[in-house]
Amino acid sequence: MRNLNFIPAIIIATIVVSIVLFVAFHFVFLDLFVDLWWFQSIRLENYFWLRLLYKFFLSGAVTLFFFTIFFFHFWIASRYLGLNPQDEVLSNFDQNVKFQKFSEKFLYGSAKIYTPVALILAIFIAIPFYDQWETTLLYFFGNRSGVTESVYGNDISFYLLSLPIYKLIQPELLSTAVLIFLMVGALYWLEHIFVPNQNRELHPGAKIHLGVLIGFVVLFVVWGFMLQRFSLLYTDSHEPVYYGPGTIEIRYQLPLIWLGIVSFLAMAVTAGVYIFSDMHRNKTPFFIALATFLVIWGLPNVEFIPDFISKYIVNPNPVRTERPFIQHNIDATWNAYDLKNIKTVDLPVKLNAAEDIATWSSQKRFENIPVWDREHLISSYKQLQEIRPYYQFTNVDEDRYPIFDHTRQVNLSAREINTSKLPEEAQNWENIHLRYTHGYGAVITSAAQDADKPLVWYLRDLNMSSSAGLDVKYPDIYYGEGQYDYAIVPNKLKVVDISSSNLSADPGISKDYHGEGGIQIDSLFRKALLAIYLKEEKIFFSTNISNESKIKINRNIASRINKLTPFLHLDNDPYLVVGKDRLYWIQDAYTLSNKYPVSKPQEFEFARDKHRFNYIRNSVKIVVDAYDGDLDFYISDPSDAIIQAYDNAYPGLFKNLKEMPDELRQHLRYPRDLYSLQMKVFAKYHQQTPEAFYEQGETWQFATVRDNPVMPYYQTMDFGNCNDKEEFVLINPMTPVNRDNLSMIGLAGVMDKDKCGQDYKPGITVYKFGKDVQVNGPAQVEALINQNPEISANFTLWGQAGSTVEMGRMIILPMGNTVLYVQPIYLTSTKNRIPELTRVIVSIGDRLVIDTTLWSAFNRLKQFYLKDAADIKETGAAKAIVKPDGQ
Repeated sequence: MRNLNFIPAIIIATIVVSIVLFVAFHFVFLDLFVDLWWFQSIRLENYFWLRLLYKFFLSGAVTLFFFTIFFFHFWIASRYLGLNPQDEVLSNFDQNVKFQKFSEKFLYGSAKIYTPVALILAIFIAIPFYDQWETTLLYFFGNRSGVTESVYGNDISFYLLSLPIYKLIQPELLSTAVLIFLMVGALYWLEHIFVPNQNRELHPGAKIHLGVLIGFVVLFVVWGFMLQRFSLLYTDSHEPVYYGPGTIEIRYQLPLIWLGIVSFLAMAVTAGVYIFSDMHRNKTPFFIALATFLVIWGLPNVEFIPDFISKYIVNPNPVRTERPFIQHNIDATWNAYDLKNIKTVDLPVKLNAAEDIATWSSQKRFENIPVWDREHLISSYKQLQEIRPYYQFTNVDEDRYPIFDHTRQVNLSAREINTSKLPEEAQNWENIHLRYTHGYGAVITSAAQDADKPLVWYLRDLNMSSSAGLDVKYPDIYYGEGQYDYAIVPNKLKVVDISSSNLSADPGISKDYHGEGGIQIDSLFRKALLAIYLKEEKIFFSTNISNESKIKINRNIASRINKLTPFLHLDNDPYLVVGKDRLYWIQDAYTLSNKYPVSKPQEFEFARDKHRFNYIRNSVKIVVDAYDGDLDFYISDPSDAIIQAYDNAYPGLFKNLKEMPDELRQHLRYPRDLYSLQMKVFAKYHQQTPEAFYEQGETWQFATVRDNPVMPYYQTMDFGNCNDKEEFVLINPMTPVNRDNLSMIGLAGVMDKDKCGQDYKPGITVYKFGKDVQVNGPAQVEALINQNPEISANFTLWGQAGSTVEMGRMIILPMGNTVLYVQPIYLTSTKNRIPELTRVIVSIGDRLVIDTTLWSAFNRLKQFYLKDAADIKETGAAKAIVKPDGQ
């Protein structure tokens, strides 16, 4: 019967152990094994262990640190320092022995209590560090940036790498010190009350212990005040005029912080003297220090003083008073958003464009004007080149390739897999994971084209037909922008001809996989674990999976990169590169911070995740192999202090940009998201003097057309910088706020204009127009187009018989001392939505021409301006003849 009493306990223990093992297996060991295999498959096993080591070492070290602190002080409090027997107890042998036995019981008995208590408190205090362990990592591996902020004179790396960890540690240490002081004080009090034969006075050692704890509390409070100084650098109280501290913060609040530190120290010292001094006790100094501290501490909450300063000192002389602080904001924002690589060029505009037209009259200059934009091409790609129901084109990228006689701008897109478009009955496990596993190939078309002509294809169809000599050995796309499920390749499936009995099979699914990417499934153990991990028993029982099979997971390039480097923020537009051997994706990545001092914060959405920050660098270029899934990280901005710290922490993960293969380096570009953000900031901060910045008389905005902003777009053109060499640049036009005339055209590229080679040197050139000549903006050019009777009549005629007229993206180019506008016109069928380029409208100044080719339209414009020049010359000569007769 006694044995039966243990049965419920055994059952409960078995259940508890089973639950613990189940949780540990599913949430620790299973993920650990699969992650390790995945990192091994991309040859980053060392990085996996290093990252895991950092995470658990730092988390464990912080927990051990706080546990040691708690345990040490509890241990001291339980020693003889807290036991202070009376003299008669010590002089009596029996009572002394009894007291010593009680002391030993108290000492060793209390250890059973304060040890787990210390561990629980340590874990509770260390919780914030578990999620922010990388903040600690940056602190230990960071270096000086060499850039100094102008308010306090600290290196910028202090704010980006050190200040976050200080602000994390200070409240935790203060909480720890206060908690220990209260608990130890309570322990001493309990010992003094409940332990018999104690003296009334605490033991001197206990007083010293409590005094030391008070000293730590004071130290951490003072540290908190010191850190409070830096919070002034992030004040937005002067918005929208400028960001950062001003007269009130630096001349009023900052001195109050220093006075608060002094008064708090005086209060702590007077309190300590009163508590620990046996003679000449006087409360007056303490109360004076306390009153002074409370007054200083409460002054920031009194609005009268800062209001008085603002009303009678700042507001009557805003620029003179706030001048240094506005300049701090301008300088910091320029540094934080890397605006110092912007070169401004004053561009005088000539009303008569005859000379510029004559200079630009060469066919080569017009072969790259992108009259086909990606927003309209995607429909053509989907209709004409998806070919099979399980393929899709996600979006269209722009790039440049050496085709025929020179560099040509192209549009291209990857033919990715999308099994959701299969018939419902075909969407089974075997089809989705073993047969329709990947996309195949890409399409490339010319960005420039004459109207009323078929689309020019450089690469097309599943046989990868190319008129430009583009040949790819492995065109399979296992990794892309789509939301891919896992795939298992190669496998034992015999792929049948799914097109028809008299046509060859789809090369995208009929070939075996010969790459190296993926987790090898070469044992029953791996099969079982992967089946549990992916919650699919068919992986274990399928006979079509062989020992050569590999399972590919994390196939979306954004999620793949995020799993590897969650500290990088990804550009919204990864782009495809067609190499000789295979296809690649290039992904721009950023490092962000919201701790840059005095820099104006911005909000931006990266990869569908909105961030608020005031510092950004395009610090990394990531190359993803679309066939194998290999990832290579190249540092593109070594001056960034954040990426330097990560490079020091993870040796071998990042490579120098010069190590990138040439066939990929020649496709590097200025990121669209970064340029958009920089131009948004530059629109206001190009006014670099405090006076101009305060007046805001030249604040710009993105040019608009059809009530939509003209966002930056890519253009390949010879701008005369590098001996007839084309540059691939982003173009962005801007207008004055609430006006439509053009103020500037910005060009962002990566070509080193000094060496004119393939060296990566990002830079921005802003062509700024003078105020004396009006330059038409996109909205004004469109108004001229809509007012033209010939064009309006054509639009009315074309918009019949099942077609709609659509105006594409307006192209704006600086052309010598004039501005060239090109407006493509498309006809789109209401049935199949395939657009056709039907006309181009070219405009310079107030002249515009509609034609089928850019060349002929440009020649007609040239004739107009030559005629205008001749008329002006003839009129001027006539006036010269008539004038003497009039006299």
